[in-house]
This record gives sequence, structure tokens and C-alpha cells, in this order.
Amino acid sequence: MHNPIAKNKNYLITFFVLWLAIIGIHTGIILFLYQIEWRISLTDAVIFNTTFAILGYNLWYVIRFSLREKKSAFDLVTNHLMLSVVIIAAWLVTSYFTMRSFYGLDESYIQFLNDSLVWRTITGIFFYLFFVLFYYVIIYYEDLQDKLNVEAELQNLVKEAELNALKSQINPHFLFNSLNSISSLTITNPEAAQEMIVKLSDFLRYSLSHDKDEKASLREEIENLNRYLDIEKIRFGKRLNFRSDILDDCYDFDIPNMILQPLIENSIKHGVYNSTEEVLVELKCTSNDHYFIVEIRNEYDPEAVKKKGQGIGLLNIKKRLQLIYKRDDLFETAADGKIFKAILKLPKN
Repeated sequence: MHNPIAKNKNYLITFFVLWLAIIGIHTGIILFLYQIEWRISLTDAVIFNTTFAILGYNLWYVIRFSLREKKSAFDLVTNHLMLSVVIIAAWLVTSYFTMRSFYGLDESYIQFLNDSLVWRTITGIFFYLFFVLFYYVIIYYEDLQDKLNVEAELQNLVKEAELNALKSQINPHFLFNSLNSISSLTITNPEAAQEMIVKLSDFLRYSLSHDKDEKASLREEIENLNRYLDIEKIRFGKRLNFRSDILDDCYDFDIPNMILQPLIENSIKHGVYNSTEEVLVELKCTSNDHYFIVEIRNEYDPEAVKKKGQGIGLLNIKKRLQLIYKRDDLFETAADGKIFKAILKLPKN
């Protein structure tokens, strides 16, 4: 893993600017407080601070790949104490003898160099602590981001699994009813049975091809809904009367795929199925500034015996909308006299 200072342009610039400032301060202190000639003062500042900057930069790899794996706090502190001694000693020895090689004949500077080893050691300790603190903050941040990314990925996988589980309930339920109808039609009306098989094949092909997609355009959903209705009209004949009123703006809007079919199926189940007369099922799509509003209504007999179970159920629809939009106010139902309504409010943004 690359050093975070090298990976981040802002960190790199700050790193250079900070050390240039330290070199400037260091030069000024030696020049004005200790009256050391300016060339020697500048060389001293450059050698000592550049050497520690290089050591501090490479300290990242020791911390990232070795010390951070220590489980015991005692071991961690002990290892840092040992490492700090090694780094500060290496820094002082390297810088000290480099300066002696340059200015070994200048007795006043050599005297100053020997006398300054104590405060240079204290400075080295502060430098070491600064690097360690900075690197551990970076490590904590990176580990936190990794953890958040993993959690987000797991949540997405769970969400996808839940959506697939909810959508997978559609095909078996509808398939069983269709196959039962086809079985009956093969005896009474073979041509209708053949037509129903073709329609069923197209419907299932669409369902499978969109199984992994979260959304599809309303136009695609309506086209597939028409395939479903063609199949159901073969079952129910003139009892099923479907009508749609859709604004042109609605057609290209993306909606959760396969979400209209169970609503229409619910209308047929509780409206057409229990009736011996024609039942009107309507689908409307309108819009306002914030939502596309899809309304499905059907006639029904409130006194008819209700079929057991909820099929795919309206709870399935509500759950899918919660998973996709993170809201629980986008689906509602209402019964007004002999009209049952299911209303979807799909956010534009």
C-alpha cells in the first residue's frame, strides 16, 4: 500500500511546505540565537530535517504492516519505544557525521553541534510522535472506510437478495394459474391454448431478462402488462375489461420492474374472479412536480366472499418500494363503495 502522503496531492504539498517551514525556523534559530554563519545554519537545518523527513516518510510502512498487527497494548508501546530509539539514533548519527564531514574544521560549530544533541533528541521525539499520530489517524480512517464499504456492499447484497426474493414470488404464482388454464384449454379450445402458451412464453422471457434489473421504463412495463392481460383475457373472456389512460410524459419514466403486474393481478383476483359480469380495471398515470402517480382501480363486490391469502400481496409491493426508495409512504390503497384503488407515488428525483 502506498504511503498516504504520496497518494494524496494535498498531503504531499502540505508535507513539503511544512518541512520547508521547519527548515526556515531551524535556520533562523541557529543563525540568530547561536550566531552561526548563515551557510552553516542553512546546511544544518537542511541535513537534520531532510534526514528525519525521509525516515518519517518510511515509518509508515513499519506501522502499517507490522506494528498495527500487535494485539497487546504493552507490546505496541514497547515496540514503539524501541523503534523511536532506533530512528532517532539513526537520524542523529547520520546527520551528525554528515555535518562533521562538511564543517569538521570549524571548532565553534563542532562545539555547538556537540552541545545541541540534547535538544535535537527532544525535537526528534516530537517529530516521531507527530508522524506516529498522523499515520494512526490515517490508518483508522482507512479502516473505517473499508468497514463502511464492506457494510454498504453487504447491505446492497441483502437488498438485492430481498428484491429478487420478492420478485421471484411473481412467476410461480402466475405460472401455476396459467398452466391450469392451458390444461383446460387444450381440451376445449386448442387454438386458444396455443396462443396462451406463446403469450406466457413472452411474458416469462421478459420477467427473466429483467430479474437483475431494479427498474424499467413504464413503456416496457406496459408492454409486458399487455402480455399478461392477453393471457388473463383468454381465461376470463369478456368479464375482464381493461382500460388505460397514461400521459405521454409517463412512458419514459423508470419504475421498479414487475411492480404493476401484481397490482393488476390483485384487481383481477378480487374483482373479476368473483364476478359473472364485466368488470372494469383501469390504469392511470399522471404527474406533478415531485411524483409520477400510477393509480389502478377496479370494480368489486364488497359482499363477495374473499379469496384466502393475499397472493403476492400488497405488502410485497410496499416492501419493494421501501427497499428501493427508503420510504414507506409511496403506496396506499383505498376502497370507495364498489371501487378499490391502489396508488403508487414514484419520486421523480
